[in-house]
Amino acid sequence: MLYRSRRLETVLGGPLDAVPYTDLAALVGNTEAGESEDLDYKRELPASSDAQKAELAKDVAAFANHVGGVLVIGMAEANGLPSRVMDTDISDAHLRHLHQVIARHTTPTVRVDMRPVPNPDPAAQGKGFLLIAVPPSPQVPHAVTAIAQTAREALAYPRRGATKTDWLTETEVATAYQRRFNAASDRSRRVANVERELLAALPASNVPHLIVCLVPEIPADMVINRETYQHAQAELLTTSLVGEDQPVFEGVRIGSRRYITYGGDPSAPFYSQADLHRDGSGCWALRVVGNTSTVDQREFYWAEPDTVVWLLLSALQVLGTHARERAGAMGTALVQAALVAAPHHHPDGPALPNLHPLLPFRLDALHPTGQRSLVSTQSCAYADSDAVALLDDLADAGPGLVQTAALLADELVQAFGIAEAAPVTREGKLRLAAWSPDLRPGLTQWAHAHRVELLTT
Repeated sequence: MLYRSRRLETVLGGPLDAVPYTDLAALVGNTEAGESEDLDYKRELPASSDAQKAELAKDVAAFANHVGGVLVIGMAEANGLPSRVMDTDISDAHLRHLHQVIARHTTPTVRVDMRPVPNPDPAAQGKGFLLIAVPPSPQVPHAVTAIAQTAREALAYPRRGATKTDWLTETEVATAYQRRFNAASDRSRRVANVERELLAALPASNVPHLIVCLVPEIPADMVINRETYQHAQAELLTTSLVGEDQPVFEGVRIGSRRYITYGGDPSAPFYSQADLHRDGSGCWALRVVGNTSTVDQREFYWAEPDTVVWLLLSALQVLGTHARERAGAMGTALVQAALVAAPHHHPDGPALPNLHPLLPFRLDALHPTGQRSLVSTQSCAYADSDAVALLDDLADAGPGLVQTAALLADELVQAFGIAEAAPVTREGKLRLAAWSPDLRPGLTQWAHAHRVELLTT
């Protein structure tokens, strides 16, 4: 789920995505499970009248504007303590209705997770508890669109306080907006710093690199000690590129507030290095393996577009998994990708290396005959792109990952005069014909495993 709370997991008896019906029912009369700034109980949640819709919107917005929290629907309360199990409607239709209400009556829309917890009694089919988890939001303040008597919509900004909801004053709203804008600027600066640190640590190179950086909107605070390092090392040394089963990293060491992991030979065509930070940020630089050609006595380096997309998919998944699973970040993340002819071409890159040749860089295809097939219309020394993605989409490696990769890849290849990155679509699908014969079998298997649709035409 989007929201994790050690306190609530202790109170409720387990993680929100796994706590069973019996544990929730056992909360009745538990004095340690009273309503608080991050926990609220309701008998039911019909959300049919205007007043009920406004109440639901107020409850979720109040949590999002504070520290996050959980609504437990299907439990009566007395003086703030859970007092009686009141199984509620947990049908798909009802959950869709609640999502629609929240989307219609909060702005920006509050992101929530809903988990039905069915009553195991066959006689209670379609009934049980409903957990609505609301993470703290980086988009504070969230407003509620309340229906006024004039039939005009007005904005109000709730915030959870202790066991009740307060309303933000005009000054507090203005301050919250300023903090949101500052946070966005801070994330951009954080991306630049993370990228700059990695570039400075790369071995000298004169070949193209793909550099992908990610900064979560809500930073984490990963613990680094001997035990966690050993666990991270075991995970990272079995990490592979998308559609492959060979480990891509060969070593992991500890740096300042980060893990540094690397693989390949710095003097060989392929080498990669990643910084995985304690706050969930990460940056991965991968050499783009390609070929050299000479046309009209001008030599240049070229790589296939599907190679770039493949590396991009892999980097997004690894960085998203680090942020969510290892560091514990949640929500969304700012992602930036750069494709450079060599690291020194990056605006924050190292000095020009004493290496030759330093060749122009193109994106072209390899014809089945083994010859280069013209795709790009020009060379490019530096191309960049950025997007905001859900960490869940990146870590889960499904259609959402492909959608993010398509958005970033399209902007990268357009710098080479190519309209779009053909191997992926913005609908989250893979075009099989646009993948090389070497990559196609592994990508096909990966797509089937992660429910990614394949286009055969």
